[in-house]
Amino acid sequence: MDLKQLEYFVRVAELGSFTRASIALDIAQPALSRQIRLLEVELRQSLLTRNGRGALPTEAGNLLLKHGRGILHQVDVAREELGAVRGALAGRVSIGLPPSLSRLITVPLTRAFRQQLPQAHLTLTEGFSVVMYEGLRVGNLDMAVLYNPEHSPEVEMTTLHSEELVLISKKEDAPTASPEKPPGRKVPRTREPISLAQVAALPLILPSRPNAFRILIEGEMVVIGRKPQISLEVDGLNAILSLVKEGMGHAVLPSYTLSNYDDTDQFTLRSIHSPRIMSQLMLVRSARRPSTETQKKAVEVVQTVLAEAMKPYS
Repeated sequence: MDLKQLEYFVRVAELGSFTRASIALDIAQPALSRQIRLLEVELRQSLLTRNGRGALPTEAGNLLLKHGRGILHQVDVAREELGAVRGALAGRVSIGLPPSLSRLITVPLTRAFRQQLPQAHLTLTEGFSVVMYEGLRVGNLDMAVLYNPEHSPEVEMTTLHSEELVLISKKEDAPTASPEKPPGRKVPRTREPISLAQVAALPLILPSRPNAFRILIEGEMVVIGRKPQISLEVDGLNAILSLVKEGMGHAVLPSYTLSNYDDTDQFTLRSIHSPRIMSQLMLVRSARRPSTETQKKAVEVVQTVLAEAMKPYS
């Protein structure tokens, strides 16, 4: 079995299209189709069902896709380990980042990679949890930073950071401070804490389900017998903050999400208590594929960069 043909097949199966695969592989589509056909002839199996909308793996194709990903990954591992003999960590590392974190760490993470892994190829992908889980499953991502991921035997998780969600409001629309503020706490009126029960009474601008923050907020409110008063559902942090700035409602997000917004003095941040809303930021990897030495080093780089980026917001 030719490794190049196997790579071509995996890419077509993952992308669901000969056209998209030919672009990704930088190969003419007729040549790509010919190589896939030669592979089918060799294996005496039809691997792809071709139709007007693309190409889908057959039952035999799904089986080969499963094995093909593992074979190609092992080839990458072998190449990397041979490179390590020469004293160089090389290879590809693909990392998924949530939109709320992307702007904060993309530049320092890229700089750190260039300094510590100069011969490695870094790919950063921004997306929501559902998309990144799929990327981990099909092998497009080596690791992803996710909020409150569900535990599963298919993934390995490392805690990167525990963070508190805060109420973000338009400056002049900040709600009245909670009378239950901690004794002796001296903070400006616009930054006094607010109870979760009070937050539940405010018009909130929240992402739609299954966003991790939305699920976390609703879960904590259920505990105190409340539910959020949702004025708008918006999937996009900059859009949410723009609407908050216009006085359309309030947001409940980590404080560092304001790093995505330039005019931060237009907002008021309040910590939430009774209870606090704590979110876990995790680095998630597939448990099905062993990590290369480059990927292990990449985990260390991500941990260091994230810890440094979070310091101003701790």
